[in-house]
Amino acid sequence: MTFESDSLIDRKRLKRRLANWRLAAVIAVASVGLALFARFDSFESRNHVARLSVNGIIVEDRKRAQALDRVARDNSAKALIVRINSPGGTVVGGETLYHKLRKVAAKKPVVTVIGTLGTSGGYMVAIGGDRIFARSGTITGSIGVIMQTTDLTGMLKKFGITTESIKSDPLKAVPSPLEPLTDNARALIKTVIRDTHRQFVSMVANRRGLGPDKARKLGDGRIFTGDQALSNGLIDAIGGEAEARDWLAKEHGITASLPVRDVRINRGTKNLFGLVEEMFGKTLFSERLRLDGLISLWHP
Repeated sequence: MTFESDSLIDRKRLKRRLANWRLAAVIAVASVGLALFARFDSFESRNHVARLSVNGIIVEDRKRAQALDRVARDNSAKALIVRINSPGGTVVGGETLYHKLRKVAAKKPVVTVIGTLGTSGGYMVAIGGDRIFARSGTITGSIGVIMQTTDLTGMLKKFGITTESIKSDPLKAVPSPLEPLTDNARALIKTVIRDTHRQFVSMVANRRGLGPDKARKLGDGRIFTGDQALSNGLIDAIGGEAEARDWLAKEHGITASLPVRDVRINRGTKNLFGLVEEMFGKTLFSERLRLDGLISLWHP
């Protein structure tokens, strides 16, 4: 009986000790978690200057738009620097990004810095900032819109291939490489190009404070160096990110000691098709060949 009583007492003591160790372990893990959370939260809420990089062909990008919405709401982001190195892209892609930058600019300063290239849709994005910097050797401008097509009917005829389109109306699905472009179709496409170009030139005139005549003259599709763009009022100053920080400090009191944090665009996980396209798409097909619709793009 004594042995059994002692054994029972020992088991109860052991259970209490195990329970105490488990409780201590839970408290320790919780403490570490709270410390990490507090550190992460402190890092996230620390004042900084956000930086968005716009490289390559510009297309509509829902994830990037969401990231800019977060920047607009983030009170710890005191300003946004947009670095641009792009020949342009789709008209809607550039227009959408421009409007997102203006939304951010309603809450905090936005400054754009054009690197090697900032033409067509790339320049459309640049005017979304409150101030534009570029290097002397930067290529910019190319304010215009283009739609390209190819007439393959002659080549197909040589191979004995004929095509036929059954359409509700003659202007449906034009231009098409499988049929010659008619005068009516050409006239229609020109009206679309001109209207889109008018919108682009109007954006430039309004954002850069240019008269209609000067804006139309500068918007004839020509390119400019950074120095030429400065003398024509298309940019504000020659410089890069350092000069942009100096301007933010001088005009908005945003000290140069604030850290710069790149805007994180959460792409999520890609499916198999997305991974294949990412690996081989740019190898098999030029990005420019895969653009649809109206494009605002400079490519020599």
